[in-house]
Amino acid sequence: MKSRASVVGGVAAIAATFVVFVIPFIFIVLTAFKDRRQAGQRDFSWPTEFHLWDNVVEVVTTRNWMLVTAFVNSTILTVVSVTLIVILAAMVGFVLARRDSRWNPWVEFLILAGLMIPPAVVPTIWLLQGLQLYATLHGMILIEVAYNLPFSIILYRAFIATIPRELDEAAIIDGARPLDVFFRVILPLLWPVTVTNIVVQSVGIFNDFTNPLYYLPGNQNATVQLTLYNFQSQFNTSYNLLFTNILLITIPPLIVFLFFNRQIVAGMTAGAVKG
Repeated sequence: MKSRASVVGGVAAIAATFVVFVIPFIFIVLTAFKDRRQAGQRDFSWPTEFHLWDNVVEVVTTRNWMLVTAFVNSTILTVVSVTLIVILAAMVGFVLARRDSRWNPWVEFLILAGLMIPPAVVPTIWLLQGLQLYATLHGMILIEVAYNLPFSIILYRAFIATIPRELDEAAIIDGARPLDVFFRVILPLLWPVTVTNIVVQSVGIFNDFTNPLYYLPGNQNATVQLTLYNFQSQFNTSYNLLFTNILLITIPPLIVFLFFNRQIVAGMTAGAVKG
């Protein structure tokens, strides 16, 4: 009976995944191959002619190669933000897991508050303007780090709790300083959760739409998600170019997930049970 229920559940999960993820992706690919007239019908019909290459060239060259600039900006934003998130979250998680202090409950409260309380856009813009960081890439990097740091801290703290304290004590006996203990003993052991964190945060930041829309105006600061505005307006939308653009900016995160799928699952579950 349990076996039959598990089979039914598995089939249902596969069917739901197909409907939610695969069918929309097929629609995106089909529309990217069509011309403007046929794409405007917005159906699953087979393309009468294949215009993918023409669509790609037009998407890439639109508004003075804006998509290329957006890919550069998104890459810089993602790499720098994820690097800072990994280093800072690992250090905070190490301190919270290893040091029992009366401040720990308050720090944990602030971390949970960062996960639950939605960001205040207008005060954040005022703060960035006061610091002369509004509409700058390094200001956007600080925003991404601040918004994504709480989740990463919780992830690292759960994983570090599974590492025996005896390793720290042995390193200290051998003369290691606190930074040496972290960087030379603990950090190498965090590779599984670090891979997970890098992949999850990279995809999230690379695909972020709302934060660059609020905090990073200007064509020279455009990220890949904001280039979708190039082909849609209030009265007219070029669906063939729009979905070609979507296809181009979807490929990098899709490749990352395909290659690191097992590492993501392993890292997310590694700290679930304390050894």
